[in-house]
Amino acid sequence: MRAVIKRPAAGFTLIEAVVALAIMAVLMAVGIPSLSGWLQARKAAAAASFYKEGFQLARAQAVTHNSASRLVLVENATSGQMDWQVDICFPTPSTPCNENSGSWSTTGAAAGADPDQTHGFRSVVRSADGLPATTTLMLSLAPSGADTVYFTPLGWVDASISPRVQRIDLAPALGRSGAFRPQAVVVTLAGTASICDPGVAAHDSRGCPP
Repeated sequence: MRAVIKRPAAGFTLIEAVVALAIMAVLMAVGIPSLSGWLQARKAAAAASFYKEGFQLARAQAVTHNSASRLVLVENATSGQMDWQVDICFPTPSTPCNENSGSWSTTGAAAGADPDQTHGFRSVVRSADGLPATTTLMLSLAPSGADTVYFTPLGWVDASISPRVQRIDLAPALGRSGAFRPQAVVVTLAGTASICDPGVAAHDSRGCPP
């Protein structure tokens, strides 16, 4: 009859468990700040894309409808960042489309002279609720005091209306310096919007147009 040999149960000893916990603590101490910085950088990049989309949509609607269009920025009550709205307007010989006149579209109705009042373009609104709060991300518009940019039917920025938004800067909020690289969204007179790095020279492919 064979003797049955009892083997010790597999598992960690107390010393091995302590060592494993110590290693995990070190990895977390190193990795969590890096992960936090990466997440903040991703959120800043998403915010830049959010505003670039607004400029692009405003230009596209002007060209598509052969109309004037505008992008209007309004402060969001939740995040403190800027919501955007795209409207279109059909100018007439007696009534131009600018900041003081014109039958602009709204979210509930097409523009006054839109040939298709039933299915015509309604203004598009995008909320900044989901963007990082101003305690994390600082947004500034250039030039100061501007909150709207107008486009002609050809898709060019209407330079006759000022002040007009030319650039949106996105940077870490006070107390969070270095959390992520600042970014900017720039719209040229040709109506082209791009995301750039204000920290590099303008002649660099990543730099902002002068």
